[in-house]
Amino acid sequence: MDYAATILSKLPGANRRNHGVRRLVETLQSYLPEEQLAEITAAYEFGAEAHAGQKRKTGEAYITHPVAVAQELADMHLDAQAITAAILHDTVEDTEASLDDIAERFGSEVALLVDGVSKLDQIKFRSRAEAQAESFRKMMLAMIEDIRVILVKLADRLHNMQTLGAMPADKKRRIARETLDIYAPIANRLGINRLKVQLEDLGFKHLHPFRYRVLETALKKSQGSQKQIVKKISEEFGTAMADEGIAGEVVGRQKHLYSIYNKMAEKKRLLSDIVDVYGFRIICDDVNSCYQTLGIVHGLYKPMPGRFKDYIAIPRINGYQSLHTTLFGPKGLPLEVQIRTRDMDRLAESGVASHWIYKADEKSDATPQRRTREWLSNLEELHQSGTSEEFLESVKVDLFPDKIYVFTPKGDIMPLPKGATTVDFAYAVHTDVGDRCVSAKINRGLVPLRTELQNSQTVEIITARGAKPNPNWLTFVRTAKARTAIRQHMKNLRSFESVDLGKRLLDRSLKDIGSSLRKVGKVRMAEALTELRLDDNTELFEQVGLGQRLAPLTARFLTGMGNEEDKGNTASLIISGTEGMVISYGKCCYPIPGDDVMGYLTAGRGVVIHRNQCGNLSNFRKQPEKWISVHWEKDIDRDFFCQIQTDTRNKPGVLAEVAATIGDCGSNIEQVEVLGRHEDCSVLSFLLLVKDRVHLAKIMRSVRNMKNVIRVSRDCA
Repeated sequence: MDYAATILSKLPGANRRNHGVRRLVETLQSYLPEEQLAEITAAYEFGAEAHAGQKRKTGEAYITHPVAVAQELADMHLDAQAITAAILHDTVEDTEASLDDIAERFGSEVALLVDGVSKLDQIKFRSRAEAQAESFRKMMLAMIEDIRVILVKLADRLHNMQTLGAMPADKKRRIARETLDIYAPIANRLGINRLKVQLEDLGFKHLHPFRYRVLETALKKSQGSQKQIVKKISEEFGTAMADEGIAGEVVGRQKHLYSIYNKMAEKKRLLSDIVDVYGFRIICDDVNSCYQTLGIVHGLYKPMPGRFKDYIAIPRINGYQSLHTTLFGPKGLPLEVQIRTRDMDRLAESGVASHWIYKADEKSDATPQRRTREWLSNLEELHQSGTSEEFLESVKVDLFPDKIYVFTPKGDIMPLPKGATTVDFAYAVHTDVGDRCVSAKINRGLVPLRTELQNSQTVEIITARGAKPNPNWLTFVRTAKARTAIRQHMKNLRSFESVDLGKRLLDRSLKDIGSSLRKVGKVRMAEALTELRLDDNTELFEQVGLGQRLAPLTARFLTGMGNEEDKGNTASLIISGTEGMVISYGKCCYPIPGDDVMGYLTAGRGVVIHRNQCGNLSNFRKQPEKWISVHWEKDIDRDFFCQIQTDTRNKPGVLAEVAATIGDCGSNIEQVEVLGRHEDCSVLSFLLLVKDRVHLAKIMRSVRNMKNVIRVSRDCA
């Protein structure tokens, strides 16, 4: 049955053009049964209807994007659920369709895949960086459950990069940098070389367009003469293998632009030095033939010392296997040769996608599954590490595969990043080993814990009961696992110490007002915890110990002092941790949200908030015990008094012009005062109502740009 024709016939009017559907269905027909094709057909109809009327920046119908993503996955022979999720991956984000709709129609597994790929547009974040980090964190944690999530995301990113030309220049650079920093390394980490190469070249093209064009032009010029040399040497290799009875295929490798650019940058070499390196890939039937072929090519041309690598015996961290050697070719031209089996070649191009980790038998020792499973279990540990930004940085560390290989005392191979230390090795063995390590041996000799490891060393870790991680280790460890474990220990330690400190501070503050924790009693404490929305005493003590709540104010809140004063005073909740206290704002400096502030505890006025630059603070330094560390609540919705001073030219109507400009910026003027007048200049002071520092900055910028305003500043005593 021609499903492509069936689908296209259902598209209305102008949309009957082939949106890549025919090619997609033809690819799917080559490896999927008809009943699964029918499900994908239904997904296409669902997606086309949901995206009806939507256009991409390129002007194409939006449905072309999910179809292109599905095509990329179909080329890797992914299963029907992954293809369905690829077609539907933007419906939740960009249309009226919900995850429940997808789950009901296509099953919960497809819905989970779509959810894993979706961005977090519904959640409000403090910054774009936090939003991107949280979106990345969600995607990576969904990937732990199902590797197909990241495969859909990589295909999505590839098509977005292929159509990035329609985007503004600054957005192109941001997306290209993100692709080179995150997505290309993930493709590399999963061994999907085909995707990695395309993502890197496209990222390079949009991040450094001029450099890309120069390299592309130079490569095209040199390719003509290269083809003859490559053809001659390929025939030479093929003939020598046939003479020895070894079946195999020899192909000339074309270097991709980003790898050439990186080599030029890293090795400070000219383009001509890089371009003249010729690459060959030899595909054999079995591993024995690979090693025999290695001997044959070494017999034809002399190998360069120190340039042979056996990734068959010791695979790379992403499961990649191949023999690498560099030869002195005709006239001294360097020849880079990779020798591998057909299975290894398929793995090198498709990585973990060539064998499904979620279908693989747990006992299977298949290299890509086993190594990817280890990495994913490591990610599960990393996601405990505090904020989304920390998680993103931790994963970044593990994505770049510049690895060394060391041995355990039992002879097991342990891959680590270049520059890793003995502490990194200890944590790679097990978190408990890292936490309790006290010293280390390299090749049976004692070394400092900060010693960097080198290839082929044998490392032994010595542990001791009761030993704990040293915070100083954070200055030299390289792996994300080690850094996360040390931070987690420090966090737990701080938590325990802060509870004890908070309890002592609170008890002391209670005694200052003639009370104590014992006198407060369980009933009042339970009421207070309910009002503060805390679970137990420990959480309250921890917040006091960490400075998130102020001990003197919390003491007054627990005893009920200040409650009468506070009735009707809505300002009391603007400063965090001051529940139950009267808050006022210094009229000497007029603090507003966004200012760095401190609190000063007074007998009759509660807590008075001052800016840190306030001139009156010098008077308070004589009583440091009354200083209180405070910070603003988020999302404050009210106006604050603020004073600005302007120097204006003495011209008729200037005051009215300044007042009108301030009004246009959404502020009310409460008071105007003429502080001084000279022959050609007047000094005016305005008391305004503003929302925060951003609002104030907008007002001051508008006033400063007026032709009759010489200077504008913010008053502070």
